[in-house]
Amino acid sequence: MKQFLLLFTFFITIFQGHSQENLPTDYLSKEFHKGRREAFRALMPANSVAVIFSYPERVFSRDINYNYHANPDMYYLSGYKEPDAVLLIFKEAQGTGETYNEVLFVRERNATREMWTGRRLGVEGAKSKLGFTTVYNGKDFKDFAVDFKKFSKIIYDKIPSDLGNSRNDFDLAGLFESFKTKAGITAGNTASLESFNDITSSLREIKTPEELELMRKTVKLSCIAHNEVMKAVGPDMSENEADGIHSYIHRRYGAEDEGYPPIVGAGANGCILHYGENNSTKMDNQLLLMDVGSEYHGYSADVTRTIPANGKFTEEQKAIYQLVYDAQEAVFKICKEGTPLLDLNNTAKEVLAKGLIKLGIITDPQDVKIYYPHGCSHFLGLDVHDKGIFKGPQSLLKENMILTVEPGIYIPANSKCDKKWWNIGVRIEDDILIKKDSYENLSAESPRKWDEIEKLAAQKSTFNEMKFPKI
Repeated sequence: MKQFLLLFTFFITIFQGHSQENLPTDYLSKEFHKGRREAFRALMPANSVAVIFSYPERVFSRDINYNYHANPDMYYLSGYKEPDAVLLIFKEAQGTGETYNEVLFVRERNATREMWTGRRLGVEGAKSKLGFTTVYNGKDFKDFAVDFKKFSKIIYDKIPSDLGNSRNDFDLAGLFESFKTKAGITAGNTASLESFNDITSSLREIKTPEELELMRKTVKLSCIAHNEVMKAVGPDMSENEADGIHSYIHRRYGAEDEGYPPIVGAGANGCILHYGENNSTKMDNQLLLMDVGSEYHGYSADVTRTIPANGKFTEEQKAIYQLVYDAQEAVFKICKEGTPLLDLNNTAKEVLAKGLIKLGIITDPQDVKIYYPHGCSHFLGLDVHDKGIFKGPQSLLKENMILTVEPGIYIPANSKCDKKWWNIGVRIEDDILIKKDSYENLSAESPRKWDEIEKLAAQKSTFNEMKFPKI
């Protein structure tokens, strides 16, 4: 037994000192995250402190968690991607002698846990890899000498309500409890929340050059996936198989995940806005609506293409598709700095309403909402519905914003129109970078015109040649 313990201890020591190799080289730099903290600090009021917590882990099944997804704000401001952490950002320098204006509390290194669930940065890793000077283990937060009550404002995000009971003082629930006690936080205090959202939204809605590089990559590889499905699809393909092609290609190019649950719906399923089952065993001769985007190093694409499963649009499918395309083109023309954000959706609605009236599907322009029930655009970045400031009519597009343009028409069965239109669902969604006097369509690599889609669909895909055993 003694020999086993010695061997186990030796193994753990070796594991703890072993760093992971062959990692991607295009992550955001520690200088980027430091710059974002400095930008955040510049927007803080005098005598204030910001408190940013990591996201909680979520149970997938019994004792298995979902793959962890970092809090985008924590990642944006620090680069830290692990749970059970808290970041403090001070407006002014704190302490006497050796002063500091930010402190990061992280998960403690634990060789046994790391052998089971993966490597941890720990204090030294956070200093060397993330560039922080003042870093402590989470267990030190409870007794850390900071008087929150001396600050004129404490800026923090909404505290989750489903953290459960703390197992100790330094898991996420324990960190929250320590914070509430130290700061005297009471239920219903939303002023600090509004301040936090205002600051993070104003920063994250404008993309830096480093972010633009990652956004171009995540959108590009999403387009490659859409194009490959266009070539591979057929009436006998299942929704799940099409979903899997997207997933494989995303990972083939280094994406860690999808930015949201993929929507891959054929026929009637394409008329469900957030359809997620993706389990129809064949598509037949219907339209296939694919709303799928990769997440690459935290940044999400959001691309939708609607294609005929058999490679050819019917006249009815083509008519609806062309109408949605025309609406998108009309919106593109006003995509530039200074355009009111509300004008994007109003323009799409106007084109769609006129088109539906012309096709005899509606008679009153107000009824466009029956078949176009969502908005045209949202911000895009670290979240698929990214942070940005929207305050009604005075909200204007700004240079280096990225947002979607995604008009759609959805006509489920039993709609009050001719049956020939039933179960036609079309959405075309592209990711647009706003420029001073124009725009850039980041997802232009995936065809949008109906004839270009048919042309691509006539090509063969590598996936068409793959053979698997029957089960």
